[in-house]
Amino acid sequence: MSIVARVMFGLVDWAARKGLRPADAPPSADAAKQQARRTGVRGETYAYWYLRRHGYIMIARNFTSRGTKGEIDLVGYDGSTMAFVEVKTRTSSSRDFGSPEQAVTPEKQRLVSRMARQFLRDYHAENSPFRFDVLAIEAAPGRRPVVRLHKGAFAA
Repeated sequence: MSIVARVMFGLVDWAARKGLRPADAPPSADAAKQQARRTGVRGETYAYWYLRRHGYIMIARNFTSRGTKGEIDLVGYDGSTMAFVEVKTRTSSSRDFGSPEQAVTPEKQRLVSRMARQFLRDYHAENSPFRFDVLAIEAAPGRRPVVRLHKGAFAA
């Protein structure tokens, strides 16, 4: 593992010591959407450095393909296996919708799987071993995020 990944995750983790989202609730629906989007971006950044810290070699972020619905949050190598990582971040207010892992529904799995096949075609890596991981982040305001990594969370 590189010293850069160790240092960067340390900085990101320190910045997240009081949570990935401010404690005050947004007053309007637009503000709530913007806040959710910001929380998601912060969660993906936290996940990126968390995975780098744990030895992943990241090769893509937010992969999309023209004409195909969906997005893959992170793509990286864990050893010789390519990992397509779906990141789900939940705050205490969004916890009413279930755990982050429960948000990876069969429909979401199908979309991620389709995007992964497109990624493999685009980069001529059809014969590479791969798997689907889910990285769940629970970020209560005022507290450090709790991270759970599920390797091989679902099949194609």
